[in-house]
Amino acid sequence: MIDELRDLLGAEKVSSLPDVLEEHGTDRWNYSHLPEVVVFAESQEDVVKVMKFASQRGLPVTTRGAGVGYVGGCVPAEGGIALSLKRMNQIVELNTADGVLVTQPGVILQELQNEAKRQGWYYPPDPASLKECSIGGTLSTNAGGPRCLKYGVTKNYVLGLKVVLADGEILEVGGRCHKNKTGFDLLHLFIGSEGMLGVITEATLRLIPHPQSRAMLTATFPTFPDAAGTVQAILNAGHLPSALEITDAFTLQAARDYLGVASFPQGEAHLIVEIDGRAASIRSELLELKELIESTGALSCEIHEDDEACEKVWQLRRDFSYSLRATGLTKLNEDIVVPRSKLVDLAEFAASLQAKTGIPIACFGHAGDGNIHTNLMVEDYDDPSIRKKADDALDLLFNWILENGGVITGEHGIGLAKKRWIKDALGPVGFELHLKVKDALDPKGILNPGKFLSS
Repeated sequence: MIDELRDLLGAEKVSSLPDVLEEHGTDRWNYSHLPEVVVFAESQEDVVKVMKFASQRGLPVTTRGAGVGYVGGCVPAEGGIALSLKRMNQIVELNTADGVLVTQPGVILQELQNEAKRQGWYYPPDPASLKECSIGGTLSTNAGGPRCLKYGVTKNYVLGLKVVLADGEILEVGGRCHKNKTGFDLLHLFIGSEGMLGVITEATLRLIPHPQSRAMLTATFPTFPDAAGTVQAILNAGHLPSALEITDAFTLQAARDYLGVASFPQGEAHLIVEIDGRAASIRSELLELKELIESTGALSCEIHEDDEACEKVWQLRRDFSYSLRATGLTKLNEDIVVPRSKLVDLAEFAASLQAKTGIPIACFGHAGDGNIHTNLMVEDYDDPSIRKKADDALDLLFNWILENGGVITGEHGIGLAKKRWIKDALGPVGFELHLKVKDALDPKGILNPGKFLSS
């Protein structure tokens, strides 16, 4: 198989070296499985050749972007071919007249955003891994980020796709028009499909004018419920921030330990409130928000008035994950979502789960849309008995989420990590419909097999 692929694609695009296989056998979740071979596609034609080759032989193909996922989504669970798209890393076109950017899937998200900004335009989706994640990975998981509250998630900015199907056929769906209601909405079928329906080789993305200015307030509170109540107060008062981020006491303490005591003022909860728009309107809104936040019982409230100051705050926010890792505990990062009115209920449930299991739980994330990263901080996760306790705790968490109208993933996807809960999350009819769609587009089951639609 490997020799045939080298003849088909060129030896420089095919590797079976142990270190290359190891790199492509895992992501940031705690499971790995090696492929037999890694193919580095450099063009859509390469992808077509690989898929036709694999389809004829019934070989598994697992597509990989930058490999920074948290659910084992790009782990080649059944071996076969790991298809890397990292070399397909060109921005094909940026057309401000049409308000579109055409890109290959291997472009790093921040590079794409920077290119748009240089032209005065804006691509809003902003997962915390934007400096290292590929645009293809964000498409396959329908990634979000802090600015989803105002701007929406990845799918809201995709106008067209080129997709290589399981049999090597090329599908072009959507286009570059900002309105398009022609036929079924096949476009969004592929966004968030986690590489199980096709291989995205090109995306046409919607751009919007870049906001003229932005600013931010940060505040600390005596308790998490105090901060959650302020979130609702801000929205009830008619404000729509670009981001509303909440952090609990465990995460704050980890950040102070990792980044320094002075990194955050004292308090058991923290809010980030970012606004953007015209400079004149921002100045007046900042004063209104500061008065409102202080009236809800904030212990501190600081204003950050320019890009540089805002970026310093966002860097602190992005360091939360590293702060939690620095505790020495294994971080099981769950990106659950609850209705916004359930934020306090979630915090109270997390506290009760921590008391019941003895596993510390750190909560932080996107309070504006209810997407809270609920992290189980597990000591000695390699111990089978402790791992079972952690798995049982996750089961309690996800069951509570579903019982309270929430969903088990808002950004990371299902992959392998959340496979055991997918039938409950989708319901029997929804799950069967997923199987029918998968069978229609990938009848041999070769695309990213072993994931949440497999038995």
